Amino acid sequence: MTQHAWPPPDDQSAGEVLLAYWPALVRFARSITRDDALAQDLAQEAVVRAYEHRVELAEVRRIDSWMRRVVHNLAVDRARRDREIAVADVEERWRTDDYTVDAAEVVLAAETRVELEDALVRLPAIYRAAVVLHDAEGLTMREVADLAGIGLPAAKQRLRRGRMMLVTALAAGHERRERTREVPMSCWDARRRVSDYLDGDVDTATAERLRQHLAACPTCPPLLAALTGVRDLLGTIRDPDSVVDPALADRVRAALRVGHVDEPGVVPLERDGHGVGRAVSVLGDDQVGLPGAG
Repeated sequence: MTQHAWPPPDDQSAGEVLLAYWPALVRFARSITRDDALAQDLAQEAVVRAYEHRVELAEVRRIDSWMRRVVHNLAVDRARRDREIAVADVEERWRTDDYTVDAAEVVLAAETRVELEDALVRLPAIYRAAVVLHDAEGLTMREVADLAGIGLPAAKQRLRRGRMMLVTALAAGHERRERTREVPMSCWDARRRVSDYLDGDVDTATAERLRQHLAACPTCPPLLAALTGVRDLLGTIRDPDSVVDPALADRVRAALRVGHVDEPGVVPLERDGHGVGRAVSVLGDDQVGLPGAG
């Protein structure tokens, strides 16, 4: 990652320096989350936090390291999902003398990027981060420990457990493939597209592959049914337009007309002097926390 002088001489320079780190932060976030959209969100959050706290961070020697740690911690907080495999279950298997895997199948799966990423995404975030940062990104164990804010022994334990869980996940992936050999796409490939499918926002070919997958897969149809049911129920709790204060509604409409926004409900954006986008406030700038305010 290219280094930029920090602290900068003024607020505008601070914004430019932080934005210069944006591509590298996205790549870093992508490496530990395996999710493009989430990586963008985490990198944006790190940049915004750094800008908001630029005065307090003036003494920080490496602002890029500070932002990478923010991304790491946010990823850990947000990535605790049901599809993650349990640490205790895996360790129990590895403690059993007769537990083993088909090494050839595991290595073959690891050579396929889709299979490897599908296995990685099943690891709990803290273990996935340790494996990716050390084995994929080339960080030393000391650097991994510092980034996670933990001691060296704890970092080594995370790496050990993460590697074991990755092998187990790859082996399980082979078993899943055998059970769903005729399914036209992987479960994760289908699940990450199903929201767009519900909204009619996928092309015809993808929609057909999804339907074929759902017809053959034993686990995805209940997830689709749950997503559909929850979405439909959410529509029943929408407040009627009558709860919006008429005066506020008039001010919103006026702001939209001034900003020449054609889509209802979208507030126009301005750029402030520091290169940071902000919404035009229909309530007045004194009620909005703008970057640099206060």
